[in-house]
Amino acid sequence: MMKRRMLLAVTMAVGMALTTTACTVSADPPPSSEESSVPDATRDLLDAAGTADADAVAKALDAGADIEARDESGMTALVIATKANNVDAARVLIEAGADVNAKDDIQDSAYLYAGARGHDEILRLTLDNGADLTSTNRFGGTALIPASERGLLATVRTLLQAGVDPDHVNDLNWTALHEAIVLGDGSRAYVDVVRALIDGGADVTIPDGDGILPRELAASRGYDAIVAELDR
Repeated sequence: MMKRRMLLAVTMAVGMALTTTACTVSADPPPSSEESSVPDATRDLLDAAGTADADAVAKALDAGADIEARDESGMTALVIATKANNVDAARVLIEAGADVNAKDDIQDSAYLYAGARGHDEILRLTLDNGADLTSTNRFGGTALIPASERGLLATVRTLLQAGVDPDHVNDLNWTALHEAIVLGDGSRAYVDVVRALIDGGADVTIPDGDGILPRELAASRGYDAIVAELDR
C-alpha cells in the first residue's frame, strides 16, 4: 500500500511539472508574420535579381525585402541583376532606390560593372541615379579604363560624356589610353576608342609606369592607325 501511494505521488508530481513546462513554453508569443516573411522576401529578391523576372523583383520588394541585402559574394540584388545584364530587374531596383555604387567583395558596383562590360542600358540608369564617376574597381581603375581595354566604343563615349576623367591612372600605372593600346589588338574598334579618348581630352603625353609614351607603345606593336591618331 505504501509503495502504491509513493508511486501515485511521483506520477502526479511529474504530470504537474510537464503541465507547467508546457504552459511556460506556450506563453511565448509566436513571431509576427512580418518578422518571418522579411528574410524569405529578401531571399526571393536575391534569387529574382539573377533572372529576367522583374515582376518577381517588384513582388519581393513589396513583401518587405531588404533592397541592400547581400549574398554570399557580397553582391546586392542590383549587382546581381547587373552582372546578368537583366535590364528590367535593374530598372525596378534602381527606381526603388537601390544604391548604384554599392560594391561586392571584389569591388564591383552596378555602375563599375556595367561600364566595364558594356551593359549600356544599365550604365545609363546608374549615371542618371547617382553613379560616382570617381569610384574605382579592384585594380584602381575607373569604369572608363576596362571599357577602353575591351574596345567598347559606345560605352567609352557614354562615360566620357558623363565626365569620367580620361587621364585617371590605375594601379598598373595605365590610363584608358594605355590599356586600349597595350591590351587591345590594334583593330578598327581600338582605333575608334583611341580617337574617342583623344577627342574626349585624353593626354597623349602621359607615360606608363615604365616611362613609355602611348605613341611608342602603339608603334612597337605595329598599330600604325593608332599611331596616326596619336599624331593628329
